[in-house]
Amino acid sequence: MNKHAIFLFISIFAFVSPHALAAKKISPEQVAGAKTIDTEEAKKLFDQGVIFLDVRSNRDWEAGRIPGSKHLELKKVYNQESLATVASQNDSLVIYCNSTGCMRSSKACKKAVEWGYKNVYYYRLGYPNWQASGYAVE
Repeated sequence: MNKHAIFLFISIFAFVSPHALAAKKISPEQVAGAKTIDTEEAKKLFDQGVIFLDVRSNRDWEAGRIPGSKHLELKKVYNQESLATVASQNDSLVIYCNSTGCMRSSKACKKAVEWGYKNVYYYRLGYPNWQASGYAVE
């Protein structure tokens, strides 16, 4: 490789790399008004019969989900009226999506809190962690 080719390669890598890293989104660790829970806490709530809400895409939902979960796809279906068909504002509600690289559950939790839901649990680790923990899926 000649010097010009090396310089060009380094220049492109230096320009693309920071932008590529910035493009990867990480969900927030907390959502104001909601309680962030881990998989163990999610399982306890599941065993207590708390409502689980999956806000993932239809394709992800069809591929597998936490048993008994309700599904309101965030981008096309989730709104104040559709959430009211799943839970009342006083019900406990666990909202999940596809782990820390998915922003859907944090957005859904934020909206639920804004709409007056008082017992919102933000299951940030979501379906992949539930499944990896060996818990039942459907």
